[in-house]
Amino acid sequence: MRIVTLLLASLVFAFGLAANTALAERILRIDEAPIGEIDPHKGTDFADTVLAINLYDTLVYPKQGGAGVQPHLATDWTIDGAEYTFTLRDGVTFSSGNPVTAADVAYSFERLMALGQGSSALFAGVVDSVEAVDEGTVKFTLTEPFAPFLASLVRFSIVDMATVEANAKDGDYAREWLSQNSAGSGAYMVERHDPQTETVLVHNASYFIDPVSNHPERVRYRYGLDAATVRALMARGEHDISSQWLPPEVFKALAADDVAHLVTEAGLTGEYFQLNTRRAPLDDVHCRRALAYAFDYNTLHQLVRINEDTTQGRPMKGALPAGLVGFDQGKPDFATDMDRAREELAQCAYDPGEHPLDIAWIAETPAREKGALMMQAIFSQLGFDVSITRTPWTLVTEQVTNPDTAPHVIEIAISALTPDTDSLLFNMYHSSVPHTWMSSSYLASPDLDALLEAGRMETDPEKRHEIYSAADAWLAENVPGIYSYELLSAYAVRHGVVFNNLEDSSRTYPVSGFNGLFQDVSINE
Repeated sequence: MRIVTLLLASLVFAFGLAANTALAERILRIDEAPIGEIDPHKGTDFADTVLAINLYDTLVYPKQGGAGVQPHLATDWTIDGAEYTFTLRDGVTFSSGNPVTAADVAYSFERLMALGQGSSALFAGVVDSVEAVDEGTVKFTLTEPFAPFLASLVRFSIVDMATVEANAKDGDYAREWLSQNSAGSGAYMVERHDPQTETVLVHNASYFIDPVSNHPERVRYRYGLDAATVRALMARGEHDISSQWLPPEVFKALAADDVAHLVTEAGLTGEYFQLNTRRAPLDDVHCRRALAYAFDYNTLHQLVRINEDTTQGRPMKGALPAGLVGFDQGKPDFATDMDRAREELAQCAYDPGEHPLDIAWIAETPAREKGALMMQAIFSQLGFDVSITRTPWTLVTEQVTNPDTAPHVIEIAISALTPDTDSLLFNMYHSSVPHTWMSSSYLASPDLDALLEAGRMETDPEKRHEIYSAADAWLAENVPGIYSYELLSAYAVRHGVVFNNLEDSSRTYPVSGFNGLFQDVSINE
C-alpha cells in the first residue's frame, strides 16, 4: 500500500511539474488580417512581411533608428560599378542545421525570380547574375547601375537550398511545401500553419542574434479576429497585441479601461484612396481632381484620432510619406475646396448623373467604413450616385488584377517596401508593373515612367530628391489617388507586454512590418 501511495504521489508531482512547465512557457498572442503567406518569395502585404522577417533572414536589414540599411546576414559589402560583393556572417545555420552559404543566396534569388511573385518586381530586369564566389562570398552583377539595389535587398529572403530541393516536385522549387512549412534561418520556425486562422511559431534557440529577456518561446499569430473578440480577449488577459485594424473607438476603450497601452508605428505608409483611372468617369483627370478637392480631409483626420494622445494618421502633403527621398515638408497639407471641385467637374467630359461610382471598403478593417460613408455623402453633393460595398481582402486582391472588375475607389494602406522611394512609387505607378493592390489606380504615363526610371538610375542624393519631388508634384496634379493621411499604425499592447521596437524610438525600424520581430517583444507577466 505504501508503494502505491508513493507511486501516486510521484505521478501527481510529475503531472504538476509538467503543468507548471507548460504554464511557464511564454506565449505571444497577436492578430492580423488574413491571409498569412509564409512562403517568403510569394508574400507582399503586412502579415506576409511579419512572417517573413521572423522565419527568414536577408543580407541587409532596414537601419534601426534611422534611414538606410544595416548589415544582417552580410557583415559587409563592396560596390564596384554594377557589381555588389557580399561577405556572409560566419556560423549562421538554417533551422535544419545546414549552414547558410553563398550557394543558398544564389539559389534563393533563382527561386524568387522563377516564381515571379512577392518582391520579384523589385529585381526584374535589374540583376544580370548572382554568383557564389566561395562558400562565404556572393556577387551580384547588375544589368546597369541601380540606386535602390541595397535597399531592395531587405525584401530578399534566403531559403535553405537543400531543404527546399528535398521537398520540391518536378522542379517547382517546393512551391506547395513552403506554403505550409519553413526553411529559413530566422528567429522562429513554423510549428503549424493555417493561412485563414492561425500560424504557430516556435523560437529558434540557435538564432545568431540574442533575443530580449522574456521573449516569446511560442507565437500564435491569429487571423481575422473581429474587434469585439479582440477587445474581449484582451480584457480577459488572453491576447497580447492587437492588429492595427481596430476601430479608433475600440483602441480608445482598451486604453481607457486600463487593459492595454497604445503604441504607434509610422512605417513609410500612406493611406491611399486609389482611383481607377481606366473606368469612366475617373479616366478623366478633371473628374479625379473634383473628387480630390471635395474630399473632407479634416473630418477623416478626426475619424482616425483615438484620444488626445494618439492618432492613427497625420496629414499628407503629396503621394510620399515623410522620411522618403522627395518628400517636401514645406508643401501645404491637402484641404477641401468645394468651389474648385465644382470647377473641375464642369470641365469633365462626363455627366456625374449618368456615371455612378462604386466604393469598396475592406471588410477586415471596419474603421474604413466611416471613410466610405463620408465619401458617399460628399460625392453625392457633386451629383454622383455612389454605392459602397464591404469587400473581403481576398476578393479585393482578386478584383484589382483587372481594372474592369476593380471598384472606382478603394482605400488601401500602401507602404514603401524598402527604405527607398523607388519601392513605393515604382510599384504603385510605373506602367510596366503588374496590376496588384499596390498599383490599383492603373496609371500609364510616359512622363511619370521617365521620372521613375531616372530615379532608379541616379545615384546622386540631391538629384534623386529633385527627381522624386517632381514625380510627387506630377501625381498631385494628375490625381491617380486621394492622399488622405500618412498611416500611424496603432497597436493595443496588453499591460505586462513590451513592444520594444515601438516603445523605444532608438530601436524603431523605418519600414512597415519590420518592427514585428517577435523575439524583440518582452512578456513580463
